Amino acid sequence: MAGVLPWLTLAATLLLATIKSSTSRMAKPGCRETCGDLTIPYPFGIGPGCYYSQGFDVSCEDNHTFMHDSSSQMEIYNISLLGGQVRVNTLIASKCYYKNGTTTDGWASTDTAQFFTISSKANKLTAIGCYTLAFLRGYNKHTAGTGCLSMCLDQQSVDQSGRCSGMGCCQTSIAPNLTSFNITFDGRYNNYDVLGFNPCSYAFVAEQDWFRFEAFYLEDNKLTEKFKDGVPAVFDWVTGNQSCDEAVKDRSSYACISKNSQCVNSPNATGYLCNCTDGFEGNPYLEDGCQDINECQNPDQYPCHGICSNTIGNYSCSCTPGTHSIDPKISTCSADADSEKAKLTKMFIGISSCAILLLTCVFALLIECQKKRLMKEKEIFFQQNGGLLLYEQIRSKQVDTVRIFTTEELEQATNKFDSSREVGRGSYGTVYKGILKDNRVVAIKRSKIMNMVQKDDFVQEMIILSQINHKNVVKLIGCCLEVEVPMLVYEFMPNGTLFDLIHVTYRSPSISLEARLRIAQESAEALAYLHSSASPPIVHGDVKSPNILLGDNYIAKVTDFGASRMLPKDEIQFMTMVQGTLGYLDPEYLQERQLTEKSDVYSFGVVLLELITRKTAIYSDVTEEKKSLVSSFLLALKESRLQSFLDRSILGVGMELLQEVAQLAKCCLSMKGEERPLMSEVAERLRFIRRTWREQLTENASEEIECMLENPSNYDPSSTGRHGNLMALDLEIGR
Repeated sequence: MAGVLPWLTLAATLLLATIKSSTSRMAKPGCRETCGDLTIPYPFGIGPGCYYSQGFDVSCEDNHTFMHDSSSQMEIYNISLLGGQVRVNTLIASKCYYKNGTTTDGWASTDTAQFFTISSKANKLTAIGCYTLAFLRGYNKHTAGTGCLSMCLDQQSVDQSGRCSGMGCCQTSIAPNLTSFNITFDGRYNNYDVLGFNPCSYAFVAEQDWFRFEAFYLEDNKLTEKFKDGVPAVFDWVTGNQSCDEAVKDRSSYACISKNSQCVNSPNATGYLCNCTDGFEGNPYLEDGCQDINECQNPDQYPCHGICSNTIGNYSCSCTPGTHSIDPKISTCSADADSEKAKLTKMFIGISSCAILLLTCVFALLIECQKKRLMKEKEIFFQQNGGLLLYEQIRSKQVDTVRIFTTEELEQATNKFDSSREVGRGSYGTVYKGILKDNRVVAIKRSKIMNMVQKDDFVQEMIILSQINHKNVVKLIGCCLEVEVPMLVYEFMPNGTLFDLIHVTYRSPSISLEARLRIAQESAEALAYLHSSASPPIVHGDVKSPNILLGDNYIAKVTDFGASRMLPKDEIQFMTMVQGTLGYLDPEYLQERQLTEKSDVYSFGVVLLELITRKTAIYSDVTEEKKSLVSSFLLALKESRLQSFLDRSILGVGMELLQEVAQLAKCCLSMKGEERPLMSEVAERLRFIRRTWREQLTENASEEIECMLENPSNYDPSSTGRHGNLMALDLEIGR
């Protein structure tokens, strides 16, 4: 008997090892299970009789696994039974251009085996290059295709964030259920303009969450050198092209042969997959491949607050003898519950006492730290809104006319920015009427949340306004930067904008020609001062009727210098981003991105047209069609029908002078900046036209007075001759 025991022990050990081996095995019995570090689960297999059907046969070479039934041997990185997916490598298409005129063109194509498709959810078409248009043409019972365009004019414009945003790299989705695809490039897009840093274009289909773009991939062969074996892509696979209902009927080819397996329709392709039922795990494609899970060995996933007992496909949980069970899977047994309640009560009392003490200390600290926090917050806002940049500019330019206001001062001046104090609202933000402690009436410009570019524009407007001293330029008083939304404070203009005066008819049903000429002259003199007398010269950059304010006696004052630039004498400013307003923008500036003083001259020409036509820069005619005021005016001038295009309320009063104003506007609106007059010449010409007009008014008024004295019986005091126009003018503008 003693001699038999060792043999029984050895037999039991071998039996347990055999059971354990069969339980954990994923390959078909008698077949190789691994290749290198990769497990090859059935229905995949190495060698005859080890795989489910053609397409699932793989080979192992130098510890690397390859698919057989495809256009080219693709290495397999991972196989998932649960999701029905396999991760493989695919090739990279490339096209290179060289300075000697030679090119290399390498396309890439992929064909899948039966029961395999290219996953449209997991993969993206990715193209890399600075002048690249890549095409993918595929087949999924139909011909399908997609494309991806990547553009970047120079090395500085390449996206450095690692994303494929279209500047150096782009990505797009592919069609579902593709069984093959071919990647090519559009020959009309080449790399000749960017050879210095990007001679080659690349494209590939790869797992979308795997790839991160790096700018150095644009260099010659850097991408293919790093990914010389290709890029990872995901294929969906099924074990049959039938639904579960259809597959169960055909038992000869039914793949879910484990007695504890179930059939599930594939979520990614037409066909079905196999899963182990709840409580079992393993390979559902093998007989006895789904083995029972011992839930008691994993209490974190399968909780039990009593005695755990494993059952086939499940587990049970009971309380200790002598206790009553509520539900030991989710709660403790009743005998333990009383003890737990006592512990919880003591714990609650202790935690509550600590919490009260902690809250008392926290409130005391909060009261003490509140002032410091507010000061820190104001400091952060001050820096975010360009405060440091502003102080640097103030020191370098020796500006001593700008006052820094606190938040409390401006809230008091505007009754906490009450809506009744609003006097203007636009894309830039809101303007409020405020009254300072010294009873000065001011306008407070409260900008919207700014990005970095807008912050620079805000500081630019501050510096420009602080250095300007002209009666027809709005005067800057100060600013406030210690809030999230920065604010400017400048003198208040009680009569709104020139745009309102011209186009809002209920406010001004009639505007005399003299008033229009005066506003035009004053605006031109302000711009001429900026161009000629300011040091350095200033280009406004956004001349338009809404940016001309009307003060006391309707004196015109130019405002809004957010788009302005200070230029050295006789120099131009290259702008990376066009700023301005549609209808007023200089076409030469739009094309060349070069901001000059002649850009302001063109925009002022549009303002002149608004004054004599009373039409907006982009207006609607009787057909409700949107038209350009400049284009319509030049056409009317060419067809000799200017009189029909002018404002009817000024027709018949100084038509010759209106012709001169129209000709001046035409010169300002020349397509070429060099053909436009200087702003000082425009101001001088308007000064002459206005002087001539007033002389005519005076002569006509004298003639009417003489006529009245000679023939008092014929005088009609309600007449609207030129003398009446002059009197109406004086009453209108308060002079």
